Order: sequence, then structure tokens, then C-alpha cells
Amino acid sequence: MIEFKNEEQNTFASIKVVGCGGGGNNAVNRMVDAGLRGVDFISVNTDRQALAQSNAQVKIQIGEKLTKGLGAGAVPEVGRRAAEESREEIAQALKGADLVFITAGMGGGTGTGAAPVIAEIARDLGTLTIAVVTKPFNFEGKQRMKNAEGGIAELKQHVDTLVIIPNDRLLQVVNKGTTMLEAFRIADDVLRQGIQGISDLIAVPAMINLDFADVKTVMESGGMAHMGIGVGSGENKLVEAAKNAIASPLLETNIDGARAVLINITGGADISIVDVNEAANLIMEAADPDANIIFGAGIDETMGDDVRITVIATGFEKTPFPSKEPAKKPREIEHERLYGSFGTNFSKTETTAGRDLFNTGAQPPVGNSFSGGFSAEPPAFMSSTRPSMGVPGMVNTGSFQTGFSYQQQPQQTTRSFQAVGSPAGNTGMGGETGAFAPGQPSNYQPVFNSNGQVTGQTGSFQPIPQNQAMATDDHGVPGFLRRKKN
Repeated sequence: MIEFKNEEQNTFASIKVVGCGGGGNNAVNRMVDAGLRGVDFISVNTDRQALAQSNAQVKIQIGEKLTKGLGAGAVPEVGRRAAEESREEIAQALKGADLVFITAGMGGGTGTGAAPVIAEIARDLGTLTIAVVTKPFNFEGKQRMKNAEGGIAELKQHVDTLVIIPNDRLLQVVNKGTTMLEAFRIADDVLRQGIQGISDLIAVPAMINLDFADVKTVMESGGMAHMGIGVGSGENKLVEAAKNAIASPLLETNIDGARAVLINITGGADISIVDVNEAANLIMEAADPDANIIFGAGIDETMGDDVRITVIATGFEKTPFPSKEPAKKPREIEHERLYGSFGTNFSKTETTAGRDLFNTGAQPPVGNSFSGGFSAEPPAFMSSTRPSMGVPGMVNTGSFQTGFSYQQQPQQTTRSFQAVGSPAGNTGMGGETGAFAPGQPSNYQPVFNSNGQVTGQTGSFQPIPQNQAMATDDHGVPGFLRRKKN
């Protein structure tokens, strides 16, 4: 008989929880003490002394050179720089994870500054990334709240979904005699229950099974998320559990209008199909009518008469968080490194007159104008500090854009027009001046310095006066086609 027990366990999705800063480290400690299973814990901090108190399996002191282990001093920029300094260590700790939870108390230095960097690293590894963060109490001051809002805005750019717990909500759900330690434990329970719920969804077989792909469908690039767990007992236990799951008074969200909802029901073998239907409908009525509903159900005899409902909802925002860019193939990366990238654009517009630009003696037809442009990114090996392609005096500007236009205009009244232009760089010859727009005098004369940067005032191209003749040389070549001498 062949058993695949070990192999089957290894196929479970890998979940890692990163506690960032003092608040995140405390949350991790409380989850470890609660016996949360199926999860790897990582504590990240700039404070060596605080990190020593962590119960996580992996501890990372970030920014050792920057902070000397003394913390970030409630300055988010210090926390960000510390995380950047330890980027390789963080990436090594996150490697192999399918799902990363990042928890932090926003408003301080390390959590606010480092959490977005950790999220960016996780997403770069192709990991589903979820952040669960707290906002400070109002009594902690405006500056701390301002730091928190800035950190959350930055965090949104790098996570798939975000769950926010305003600490002020704790004041609405606790009794007057509740200690601060107990209040923070209640807030941490939202994170603990959410992580435990997702871990159980993935790892525990069920009647109607849900897997990691289902979780990913709901949470990848989902934006703000609602993550609730409700427990019920008695005659109407399923409806009670459903109401508790969608209420979650500590969260900044509810499931109203959600466009993706995952529902999982767990209880004893006596769960009635009629009660399941009623509870599921209660949740679905609050979501968007066209929401994508993913449903699962399982039996856990250890729950006795109780029933537990897990609800994860996303898609509240019209514009979800930025999605991960598809990874480029090695061949594409190598091609761009060697040859750079190149693009073109052309357009044709109508005018009311024509003009012999090249002094051929012919009268051009009325009504045509043609314009175009080119843009390019040079190969990666060409830097702004090196001579371009080994030619002395040619400085690579990092990128260049150029454009041209052909305007036909006879000696008659024309409709006015205005074409806005601002060159992004020169062609590498250095020191040249002039706007590259044939036949269109400009109200600015950009000058390029040795680094390829435009200096001086920029502005808009102006209409061509009717009676102004184009300047040409003895051979009839327009002046804009002649290269100026160095």
C-alpha cells in the first residue's frame, strides 16, 4: 500500500504572516499564543529590543546600518529606507509563499514606512498579497493620522486587497471597563480569524470544497476587502452567523455592493439545507446583484451545536488596486536590454489651404496636413554617464522623442491652429537648439545641456503667418533640414 500523506500535505498553499513594526509584532505574538495553525510567522522591525520579544519563527531586523537597531523614531521615511536596505533578506523570507498577509499599525515609523516595501517585494515574487492594518485613535494626534493615511495610500499601490481596522471602532464595541490590552486583542482577532478562516478553507477538505484558486479569484487585485467570520448557535444559528459575518463592526467596510464574495459554512452534521439557503441568500442580497459568488461548506463535528460562516468580499471600488503586470519572458527582457524599444505614431488632419514647402513651383492641393513622431528607449547597457555607442561627444539621454509635420498652405486665408510640443530630448549631438517642426516658427527655443536635458522656457507652436516665406538656401533646401554647425 502506498500512502501519499506527506506529498498531499506539501501541496497545501503556503501562507506567511508578516508582522511589521511594533503593532504588527504584537499582533503576531497574540496569534502565535492563540495557536493559529497552518501559517508561518515573520516579525520585521527596526527596533532590536522589541524584536527580541517576538515569538515568530523568523525575525528580521531591517535597516541595521541606518537605525543601529534603535527604531525608526516614528518617521515613516526611516522605516521605508530601512526596508529598502534589507530588501534581499525580506525577499528570502517570503520566497515560496502562495499567500502573504502583512499586518501593521499605521501611523508610526516602521509599520507605516516598511509595510508598502514588503508588499511590493511580495507581489514581485508573484505572491497573493493581503494587508490588514489598523488606523490610530483620534487621541493619538493629527500627525500620526496623517502618517497613517499616507502609508495606506502607498500600501494600496502594492497589495491585492486591503482590510482596514480603525482603532476608534473599538470604542464602540467594548465596555467602559475594558483594558487597552484586551481592546487590542479584540482588534487582532479580526486578523486571526480571517487568516484562520482562509487557512481552513485551503487545507481542510469539505463537502463543497474551496481551494486556494477560489480565494485568489476573489482577492487578487480586489481593492478594499471585507473579511468577516460569524458564529451562531441555537434554532436560527445560520442566520445569526451570517448577520455577524457581514456586520463586522470593527472594519471600515461592509459587503454592500461587493462584486466578488466567497462564502464558507462550517458546522455539525445536522446543518439543514434550508437554513444554508436562507443564510446564503441573506449574504447575497447585500452584495451586487451580478456578484461572483463562490460557495463552500464543510462538516466539523468538534463545533457541536455551533456553526461558523466565513465571508470574504471584494470589488467595492470602481477602480481596484493596480494589477500585477504580466512577467516578461527572458527572451523579451534580453531583447530590450540589447536593442531597447521603439515606437511611432502618425496622424493626418484637414486644413483649408496648401503651400509649396520645397519651392518646386507647383501649387499643392488644398486640405491636407500630415504629422508624425518617433519615440525610443535605448538599450539598458547605455547609461546617461557613458558616451553613446563609443562615439565621442554623443551623450545618451535615456530616451528621445522627435516629430515632424507637413503643412500645405497657399497664399490665401487659413483657419488658425495651435500644436503643442515639448521635445523630450535631443538626438545625441549635444548643444543643438531649435524646435523640430518644419515650417512652424515657435515661441520658444529649447536648449539642450550636455546631459540631454531641456533648459529654458517651453511653450506652444504658433500658426504660420500667411505672408511669411520659408527661409531656404541657394539650392532651395529649407533651413530646418540643414544641420547646424557645432
